[in-house]
Amino acid sequence: MGALLCLALAAAPLARAGTRDMLVPLMAGEYALQAGQLDAAARWYLAAAQAAEDDAALAERATRIALLANDDLRTAQSLRLWRQRAPQSEAMRAAIATLALREGRLRKARRELEALLRSPDPRGWRYALSALGGGRDPDRIARVLGWLVDDGAIPGELPAWQEFGRLALRLDDAALTRRIVDQLADRFPEEPRVAVLRAGQLQQAGRDQEARAMLRQAEPRAEHDPEVRAMLAMAYESLRDYGQAARVMAMGAQDTTTYSVRASLLARTDDTDTLGALYSELAADASKPDPSRRLLLGRIAEFLKRPAEAVGWYRGVPGGPQRNEARMRTAVALHELDRKDEAYAEARALQDEIAASGDMRRDAYLLEAELRQRAGEGEAELDALDRGLAAWPDDTHLLYARALAWERRDRIDRAEADLRRLLVSEPENVAALNALGYTLADRTTRYQEALELIDRARVAEPDDAAIADSYGWVLYRLGRHEEALVELRRAWGMMKDPEIGAHVGEVLWVLGRREEAQRYFDEARRLDPDNRALRRALQRFGLPGRGT
Repeated sequence: MGALLCLALAAAPLARAGTRDMLVPLMAGEYALQAGQLDAAARWYLAAAQAAEDDAALAERATRIALLANDDLRTAQSLRLWRQRAPQSEAMRAAIATLALREGRLRKARRELEALLRSPDPRGWRYALSALGGGRDPDRIARVLGWLVDDGAIPGELPAWQEFGRLALRLDDAALTRRIVDQLADRFPEEPRVAVLRAGQLQQAGRDQEARAMLRQAEPRAEHDPEVRAMLAMAYESLRDYGQAARVMAMGAQDTTTYSVRASLLARTDDTDTLGALYSELAADASKPDPSRRLLLGRIAEFLKRPAEAVGWYRGVPGGPQRNEARMRTAVALHELDRKDEAYAEARALQDEIAASGDMRRDAYLLEAELRQRAGEGEAELDALDRGLAAWPDDTHLLYARALAWERRDRIDRAEADLRRLLVSEPENVAALNALGYTLADRTTRYQEALELIDRARVAEPDDAAIADSYGWVLYRLGRHEEALVELRRAWGMMKDPEIGAHVGEVLWVLGRREEAQRYFDEARRLDPDNRALRRALQRFGLPGRGT
C-alpha cells in the first residue's frame, strides 16, 4: 500500500495529502490506471479532482485519463474543474478542442484550434495538431482541418505545414491532402521536403509514376545534403522502388553506413548485377582487416545467395566487438549451406563463451531457436529456449520468444503463462502487455481481460501503431465495430502493415462496406500475401487468397 500511495501522490503533486476525501479515490484511481481499468480510473480520478478543491494539476490529470478512456462525459466534467482552477493554457485549449471534435461540435473545435494556431507560444500549432489527432472520427478531423486550411490559420512555417500534410495523408483524404500540398508548393517552391510530401499525396491517389517524377525533381539536392538523400530514399522505398532508393543513396560521399543501406535495398530487388557490382567494389578494397567492412561484405554475400563466401568474410573478422556478431552471422550462413549441425555448434559455442557479453550469449540461444524454427524443428526450438531460460532465468527476450513459439503451435495457455511470467518481473513491459492482450483478444473470448491489458499498454504508448491495432481489434471482438474502425484506421495511418490492413478490411466487411474492405485486403495482400491475419480473414469471408 505504501508504494501505491507514493504513486498516487506523485501523480498529483499539488494534492492535499491530508484530505481523506481526495486521497482514497486518488489511490483507487491510480490502482485502476496501473491495472489497465481505464473506465474505473477515469471515474476515480474525477472523484479525487472533485474532492481536492483548487487542485488544477489533479483536474488536468483527470481530464487526460478520461480522454484516454474515451469517456466524453467525465472528460467534460474534469475539464470544467480544470478551467475553474487554472487560467486557460494551450494544453487546456487542446483538450477543449479534442472534446468538441468527439462530441461533434465542430465550430467550437475550430475556434479553439484557431486560437492555438495564433498563439504566441511556438508550440501552439503542435498542440493543435495533437488535439486534432485525438478527435477519433477521421471525417470530422478532415472537415475541421479543411476549414483551418481555407482560413489560412496554419502558421507560415515549413514544419507546421509538413505535419498537417502528414495528418491529411493518415486520414486517407486525397482531396484535403492535395489542397495542403498545393499550398506547400506555393509557399516553399524550392523545398525538397515539399516534393516528398507531394509524392506521398500522388502515391495515395494511385498515381505512382507522377510520384516518381516529383521525387526526381528533388534529386539534385540529394548529392550534397545527406538528410534530403535519406528522405528521398525512404520515399522511393514507400513506393517499393528499392532500386531507385539505392541509386539515390549512392549519391554523394559514401561510408559503411550508406553502403549497408544500399546493399539492403538492392537485396529487395531482382537487380543482382548492381548488387554484385557493389560487392566487387567493396571486396577490392578489403585488403586491410576492417571488421565493419568485412561484416558488410558477409551480409552482401548472403544477399547474393553466396553463403560460402559469407562464411569466409565472417571468419576473417578480427577480434573485437564485431567478432562475436560475425560468429552469429557465420551460424546463419552455415545454416543456409545446409550445414545445420555446424550452425548449431557455432551458436552453442557462443552460448558457452565466457569472454562474450551476457547479451551476446543470451542472443545465441535466440539465434539457435530461430534457426531450429526455420528448419521446422519445433521441439528443438523450444529446447533451445528452455536451455536459455535455464541459464538466464526470467530473461524477458527469451520468455517473449518462447511465448511466440507456443502461440504458433496454438498452445495459448503456454504462451499466456510465459507472457505473465515476463510481466511479473517487468510489470510495465509494453510489448508483453500488448502481446498478451492481443493474444487473448484474437485467440480466446476473454475480451474484457484483453482490453485491460491493452489499455495498460496504451497508457504508456498511446500513439503506437501496434497498440492502436490491438485496441481496435479487441473493440471489434467486443462488438463495438464503429469504434474499432476508427482505431484501426488510425493504426493504418501510422503504419502500413498487412495485419492492420487485414483488420481494417475485416471490420469494413462486417459493416457491409465491402468494396472499401476489398481495397484494404488488396493492399494487405500486396504487402504480404502470406500474412496469417489476412489469410484467416479471406478464408472467413470466402474470398480468394494468394495469387488469385
